[in-house]
Amino acid sequence: MSYAPTNPLIVQGDKSVLLEVDSPHYADARDVLARFAELEKSPEYVHTYRISPLSLWNAAAAGLSAAAILDGLERFAKYPLPGNVRVDIAEAIARYGRVKLIKRDEQLLMISDDAPLLVELQRRKELRPYILGVIDAHTLRVDAAMRGHIKQALVNIGYPAEDLAGYVQGESLSIALRGETKGGQAFGLRTYQSEAAAVYYAAGADHGGSGVVVLPCGAGKTMVGMAAMSMDSSSTLILTPNTIAVEQWITELLDKTTLEPEMIGEYTGQRKEIKPVTVATYQTITYRSRGKNRREGGDLRSEYPHFELFDSRNWGLIIYDEVHLLPAPVFSITAELQARRRLGLTATLVREDGRESEVFSLIGPKKYDVPWKDLERQGWIATADCIEVRIPLPDDLRMEYALADQRHKYRIAASSPAKYEVLDQILLKHTGDQVLIIGMYLEQLAQVQERYGFPIITGETPARQRSQLYHAFRSGEIKQLIISKVGNFAIDLPDASVMVQLSGTFGSRQEEAQRLGRILRPKRDDQMAHFYTLVSRDTQDQEFSANRQLFLTEQGYQYIILYDDEVAEYEPRRLASAIVD
Repeated sequence: MSYAPTNPLIVQGDKSVLLEVDSPHYADARDVLARFAELEKSPEYVHTYRISPLSLWNAAAAGLSAAAILDGLERFAKYPLPGNVRVDIAEAIARYGRVKLIKRDEQLLMISDDAPLLVELQRRKELRPYILGVIDAHTLRVDAAMRGHIKQALVNIGYPAEDLAGYVQGESLSIALRGETKGGQAFGLRTYQSEAAAVYYAAGADHGGSGVVVLPCGAGKTMVGMAAMSMDSSSTLILTPNTIAVEQWITELLDKTTLEPEMIGEYTGQRKEIKPVTVATYQTITYRSRGKNRREGGDLRSEYPHFELFDSRNWGLIIYDEVHLLPAPVFSITAELQARRRLGLTATLVREDGRESEVFSLIGPKKYDVPWKDLERQGWIATADCIEVRIPLPDDLRMEYALADQRHKYRIAASSPAKYEVLDQILLKHTGDQVLIIGMYLEQLAQVQERYGFPIITGETPARQRSQLYHAFRSGEIKQLIISKVGNFAIDLPDASVMVQLSGTFGSRQEEAQRLGRILRPKRDDQMAHFYTLVSRDTQDQEFSANRQLFLTEQGYQYIILYDDEVAEYEPRRLASAIVD
């Protein structure tokens, strides 16, 4: 193997990988790393990735071998790979599927070709309560009702199971995708949407039917869900983040599938309909009865009365939309639903609570992923520029910031009124564009509304008024819209081409991805998308912004850094002069 000084990777013994941004091989090396490593830091010149057991198990579940991973690292490595890294990668990949769960004669069995491993697992206290007996040296009988808990325990022990135990046959439902929408437009799945659904479903085989499809916002994850529904042809429960998402799912189902209105139910705070296809919100599902606390080992349904929805029909498929937002109680009930097919849809598997391993064990491994930049090059999502503008804190706020405790420092910096002068200049550069202004502090957004008179949507805005404002924005009746963090998820505003982010949820990487995603839907005039983040220089605001950018940097987006005095001279890039990545 020839290691060239111009190669961009340095693989270190602690399984961190340094990637040099200025290398001509940067983009190719980044795409290789993204398949089995996680981005940790992304300053200007050198990005740091981490190879973890979970990232390797996801790669193994997607069919990536240790040899392919090592070949990718060696192809771009500046120096020889440390021996321990080679060994650790090979061992981690080999651990996935060493233990399998199968169904035989209505019994759930844990099997392995490695008899000593099964003996070791029998002795682990995490698994002991679920083991009902020994069949032979390679087979244990385990509690079928605890299938999800067994998988969680195996992940925590370090031997993630390949679940081949199959699924119950849900209530039959005739559903097909239309060749033409109800509005008379031709409709067909894009190639990657068809591939994602097919890889997930695996023609109904036991190794398919559970897992996560990762696609950018605007790439049509809903279409993948509908394709999976048509393949499964059974009653389906769809869980979503909010009522706007419920409305959008129902609209798409009626427009692009053969389902009739009487077949689709809405299960939200306003309505409680249970039909062959039911679309619900996480918030409604996790409503907690006052005074009802579940005792250890008790029934989840006594604490969360709407969990009865999971038993209300013989669901064949459960779709978890925006699975990275899945609330902890839904993980608990999902552990009891392992015999149902499960599909997670998301733009990012990043969870700020660190529960990615539970998504892996309970929903399923990552089944399909497409780099955002690949879809951008193919024209399926808009070309986007990301710009961070660093703005000094005013002198009076600098002293207040210096004296504040840690809890209040970020709010002071993120809410700096100095951002409004920069916002003035950005708006002047985008007078004809559809602009979203987003932030997390309602007082800050109220000040923006007072300054410009733009309409505003917050959590307090009634659903009907939200729908009216979204419609007015889509139609071009209004060109600017202020939104709180309710706009992070599941709003369909295809003509939005500019977003200005005034403040965010601390260092949330998933929020940054979702916010950029709001403006990535392809535009009717093929115009570019522009994502501006305004941060207060040399404060926690700037530090959190660096962390927020990690996931998008991994996807190939590089942030242009401007200072407040450079904004006036900055000319937003237009698509005609775009540089092909």
